[in-house]
Amino acid sequence: MTTPSSSGSEPAWSEAASPLKGGTMEDHTQHHGGHAGHHNSHTPATESQDPSPAAVSTVTVTEHDHSHSHHEGHGGQDDHAVHSHGQHAGHSTAMFKNRFWLTLALSIPVVYFSPMVGHILGYMAPMFPGSAWIPPVLGTVIFLYGGQPFLKGGWRELKDRTPGMMLLIGMAITVAFAASWVTSLGIGGFDLDFWWELALLVAIMLLGHWIEMRALGSAQGALDALAALLPDEAERVTDAGTETVPVSALAEGDMVLVRSGARMPADGTVVDGQAEFDESMITGESKTVPRGPGDTVVAGTVATDNSVRVQVTAVGENTALAGIQRLVAEAQASSSKAQALADRAAAFLFYFAAGAGVLTFIVWTLLGSVPEAVTRTVTVLVIACPHALGLAIPLVIAISTEQAARAGVLIKNRMALERMRTIDVVLFDKTGTLTTGEPELKDIAPVSGGDADALLALAAAVEADSEHPVARAIVRAARERNLSIPQARDFSSLTGRGVRATVDGRTVHVGGPALLRELGTTEPDALAQSTSTWMGRGAAVLHVIDGHEVLGAVSLEDSIRPESRQAVAALQHRGVKVAMITGDARQVAQAVAEDLRIDEVFAEVLPADKDKKVAELQARGMKVAMVGDGVNDSPALARAEVGIAIGAGTDVAMESAGVVLAGNDPRAVLSMVDLSRASYAKMWQNLIWATGYNVLAVPLAAGVLAFAGVVLSPAAGAVLMSVSTIVVALNAQLLRRVKLNPSQAR
Repeated sequence: MTTPSSSGSEPAWSEAASPLKGGTMEDHTQHHGGHAGHHNSHTPATESQDPSPAAVSTVTVTEHDHSHSHHEGHGGQDDHAVHSHGQHAGHSTAMFKNRFWLTLALSIPVVYFSPMVGHILGYMAPMFPGSAWIPPVLGTVIFLYGGQPFLKGGWRELKDRTPGMMLLIGMAITVAFAASWVTSLGIGGFDLDFWWELALLVAIMLLGHWIEMRALGSAQGALDALAALLPDEAERVTDAGTETVPVSALAEGDMVLVRSGARMPADGTVVDGQAEFDESMITGESKTVPRGPGDTVVAGTVATDNSVRVQVTAVGENTALAGIQRLVAEAQASSSKAQALADRAAAFLFYFAAGAGVLTFIVWTLLGSVPEAVTRTVTVLVIACPHALGLAIPLVIAISTEQAARAGVLIKNRMALERMRTIDVVLFDKTGTLTTGEPELKDIAPVSGGDADALLALAAAVEADSEHPVARAIVRAARERNLSIPQARDFSSLTGRGVRATVDGRTVHVGGPALLRELGTTEPDALAQSTSTWMGRGAAVLHVIDGHEVLGAVSLEDSIRPESRQAVAALQHRGVKVAMITGDARQVAQAVAEDLRIDEVFAEVLPADKDKKVAELQARGMKVAMVGDGVNDSPALARAEVGIAIGAGTDVAMESAGVVLAGNDPRAVLSMVDLSRASYAKMWQNLIWATGYNVLAVPLAAGVLAFAGVVLSPAAGAVLMSVSTIVVALNAQLLRRVKLNPSQAR
């Protein structure tokens, strides 16, 4: 496995990317003015921190149509060509599929009218003028049409001196084609009618490669998904009003108008207006984030409730998304060099068959039997390419993919399935993966021994009309406790400070330190002891204030998924270490890590540096599986040996990953580990059977036991080859017995 190395230079988007993921509770409470802990106000690496506009390299995004221009002509996913180097270079899934069906249709009459098959099965095919030419004519079409990918691929492997499956198949069908025509034309009196074997070999190999390519992920999909985040046009503000222009026409210093519900056409700084921004397509989190004058906004995000004016500060390759695109492409290229298991077996068999064929011809020629030398050599070269080898791994992958899908694990890249069994550490992104990404009420502290339930009910009354995630968490907690929530009226939101409403004739505020300062009040010392402890572990603190009197406070934290504890423990039980990465302050991350008993923590990590942390683990000799959900996770997902995207995350994260979890349950990673180990065992069993058959059959076909009267005839070799294929197929079916139930994982 080639270990990707991190880039030596800082990507241009690294500073601009810092606001990409609002991963801390501070983002939840900006609207309320809630305190997320004193550390968040000065920790430079916290993901939710907004860098000053001067420090941010922000940009416009290139024209959307231009981004997609090189993809035109592609149909659906099945029609995408495989661009990577290797046996499938230049081929497409649809091509293998179409050639398979036509080849299969042509193979039926070839097999039926074959004298060898009729002799083996004991039937006589109908005889009519020209019937004897059905196998040669249709077999030739099959060779030239169905066999073309293997002939071209084999020639490419021969030129590159990297023999593999394509060269092995190409050699077998070429020898079978030539020998069969010699027999059909009656040249030399040979009985080497391999038309039916040629037809079935091509059909089965096309089927195997079709199945295999459907399991492959498309590296281009991640870049397509990134480009799809961008609008085609922007509204540029001019002295005369606004004008609609392509985003590629924007320049530094331009002012753009982003209306409510519209997507940002560029990175920039808000100059006028205030709006809640949906950054879920970037962060993978559902909460909105308030942005106002001086705040940085990122291309692809959506202004949900108001219009804002944004000044563009950079263009072209300096965009945050362009930088992520470069990292994704680089990381995917670095992880595509692994050679498939079947290719290694095919390379061995090619040298084995070629050597055996040459040796067979020389020995039988020296024994004075040139016709027998030709017969034995042809038989060796034809049966050296077993159907079983072509189906051994594709069948296992197809069944594994089906089993995984039933367990909520979508395998996009077959190499991810093979690699998962070798993983040394699973690196989880914290927010939205191990945690819910949503605030949850943790503590209630009334002043002077007051009633905690009454304090919570009062806070819920004030927050009842707010749609902010913090407000919903407070109201939800009150309802879960079956509290009677008073009616509130005259609700108003105090941006950046909190909320206010009238309850039973009293003016009640709920907010953080900024609200306390505005009202000119302070919290009692007894309450401060509790709130300082909460802030120390990164919780958001909101005070409930009646007039100018502080009645108490509540704390909210990003809640840990109940399934996370079981997932971490089960992975460690399987000998896999668990690490966590987050932009949150260290004490916040450490609290979660201690709760889950995680082995290693990377805290205060900028989005741009997540990719580097994966490379750092790899440099320590570890094979890494990365689990994340946001655009800023996509380079790390692509860099890791196995990238696993949470299904509730972004399209880009899912395209960058080799595996997608359909739900939010981190225990599904366990299914991937178990399935990988089981499927790898099946792959080896099938390869041992397929290769072992050759190791035994080839010498017999060569006539090493001819002195004892034991010779493997061409017909017998072909039949045994078909039996080998049936054994491999039945063995692969046993994978269906593997139970993949994350809730029962140990």
